[in-house]
Amino acid sequence: MGATCSYPPTWFNLECRACSRLVPFLSDIRNKYPGYHGLPVPPVGEVDPNLLVVGLAPGLHGANATGRPFTGDYAGGLLYQTLYEFGFANQPESTHLDDGLQLKGCRITNAVKCLPPQNKPTSAEINACNGFLRHELQDLPEGSVILALGTIAHKAVLKAYQLKQSAYPFAHNVQHALPNGRWLVDSYHTSKYNILTKRLTTPMFHAVFERIQKLCQDEQVRSTSPV
Repeated sequence: MGATCSYPPTWFNLECRACSRLVPFLSDIRNKYPGYHGLPVPPVGEVDPNLLVVGLAPGLHGANATGRPFTGDYAGGLLYQTLYEFGFANQPESTHLDDGLQLKGCRITNAVKCLPPQNKPTSAEINACNGFLRHELQDLPEGSVILALGTIAHKAVLKAYQLKQSAYPFAHNVQHALPNGRWLVDSYHTSKYNILTKRLTTPMFHAVFERIQKLCQDEQVRSTSPV
């Protein structure tokens, strides 16, 4: 552990233009906000993490602006604070690319790498981006935990692994044992709407990470036990 992802990873296509709806939309966004990243947003964190966090898509004034998942937007507030409190990050917030953030045993990505209009990707866009997620998932260490923030991320993970959606229903703070030796843990998304409506509270999110922490600790015990 400890190797950090290159920026972007070699398999990541920063010039991807696969989605016809998103190409002109992102072009308009870059014209409106010339200093914004305005392109597909690559993952951030370690190459072989214990925990992979999968979100929905970049936010307009967050990852789409900064070029780093959950950085500079409301949804990143609770996520990075919790990662810090549970030992997965060196600081409790992430505001821009040069803010000194370091993830520990963790990587963060999105199911859809480009900002979609109204933050609502189409099924075709989710499917078009699934190949990137498949790259990230196929090399995860055995016993690692995948945290899906919301149903779209949950379904994208299952699709990347070619698993039946009906066999792994989404529910907050539920864990699923995947056939490839990894774990899928679900949580409501850390979106502003979910937090302000209290659909997701800090204690609820911490309970998710207590589950993740136990799964990671159990795997460390198994990996160091004599055969």
